[in-house]
Amino acid sequence: MVNKLKEIKLAQKRLLLIISSLYLFTNFAFGQYGDDKLFYGGVILGTNFTQVDGDNFAGYHKVGINGGFIVYAKLGQYVAASMELLYAQKGARASNGQLPARSLDQSTVFTKFYNKLNYAEIPIMLNYFDEKKSNFGAGFSYSQLVSSKESYTTSSGAVIENGATLYPFRKYDLNFLLNGNAALYKGLFLNLRFAYSLISIRNGGSRNPLTTNQARQISNNIWTFRLMYMF
Repeated sequence: MVNKLKEIKLAQKRLLLIISSLYLFTNFAFGQYGDDKLFYGGVILGTNFTQVDGDNFAGYHKVGINGGFIVYAKLGQYVAASMELLYAQKGARASNGQLPARSLDQSTVFTKFYNKLNYAEIPIMLNYFDEKKSNFGAGFSYSQLVSSKESYTTSSGAVIENGATLYPFRKYDLNFLLNGNAALYKGLFLNLRFAYSLISIRNGGSRNPLTTNQARQISNNIWTFRLMYMF
């Protein structure tokens, strides 16, 4: 219990440091916004459709929030770097069509399964713009795990709520990103993003033997649809 409290306090300190750093940077960027248009800032809100590759349940059935702030720094006429501060909900959920399902060792039958992973995320990207301001880009993101939960319900009626404790998730995630923004009206954009983990999201590469495929890395796999408004 003491170790758990220490982990929570450490995660809170890291999250506060991330938020404080980007807050200062965002204030600077907005302060520099003017006729030269060197910096742009905006807000983003949308939805993650996620799955975890490596478990027994395929499909983007877990739906969560993706929202926060973005800052662009213009590097050339058509090129800009961007940095975001996001709250992102990820994870996995077994669909009704996939249940009931047996564990890999055939010892347990699941009638319900899900995990919830909440992250504070900082994506950094390089973007190319066309003359209508639509743009596409690629980059990487660092995510700090804020909270996690994994739950199973078996055919016997037993509910296991502490899967994330028994088989811990790594406290951070690194992702590769592909991103596109379509200009809709003035400062409003429609955003589509794909993200994939570069490392295992289980702590130390550990795998839950009840649900995961031992031959595959445990990875977040995310499609995101958002609206972005630039000031």
